[in-house]
Amino acid sequence: MMPDLVWADPVAEDASRLRSISIIASIPGRYMLTRRIDANGNRRELSCRVVRLSPYEMVIVAPLNGSIGERVIANFMEFGRIEGTIVKTHDLGFVMTLSMREAERDLFAAKIAWYEKHKNHDVADNRKFKRIVPQSPHSTITLADGDTIGAFVIDMSVSGCGVSADIEPRLGEPLAVGKIVGRVVRHFPGGFGVKFIETQSPQTLERLLFAMELK
Repeated sequence: MMPDLVWADPVAEDASRLRSISIIASIPGRYMLTRRIDANGNRRELSCRVVRLSPYEMVIVAPLNGSIGERVIANFMEFGRIEGTIVKTHDLGFVMTLSMREAERDLFAAKIAWYEKHKNHDVADNRKFKRIVPQSPHSTITLADGDTIGAFVIDMSVSGCGVSADIEPRLGEPLAVGKIVGRVVRHFPGGFGVKFIETQSPQTLERLLFAMELK
């Protein structure tokens, strides 16, 4: 007697394969911690970076940690709005599980696969000074009164940097990022721009910018 043939469902197999995807990345975004409220009762939006993601969780590098069990609302240009819950914290940020219905998770898995395939198709940067995304973005900010706080460097060039921190300094305010002195020149969602007083040397930029001296 011939054994019964078992036909595999190619759609189900493909969905299963996509759900198992996990990639290393460096994807900029912004996030809010639902328990973090400012003096006006608003949630502060900060910049962050996803360094590993799957259809079930993300590893986030961020300037401000939440607590385990806290809900996170994040936005990424490639993936849109994502909500989840912190399940683990680490020195540079946290790990969040993703709150999604099954159909949404399948769509998100497909987006991850598309991103992994196309992530190296870079767009030309036409700025005067090339912007660099740092490998290890954590630094410090020293304010004019001497107070020092932790900071997250979004990107940098020899003339300035984009920063995210748990403050909102006024335009024109002098401060130092690492050991480089500059002034706040603009605000944007999730952070602010600093223009250095003097153009820096590419050879010493990273060493000075990430000289951390938290008090």
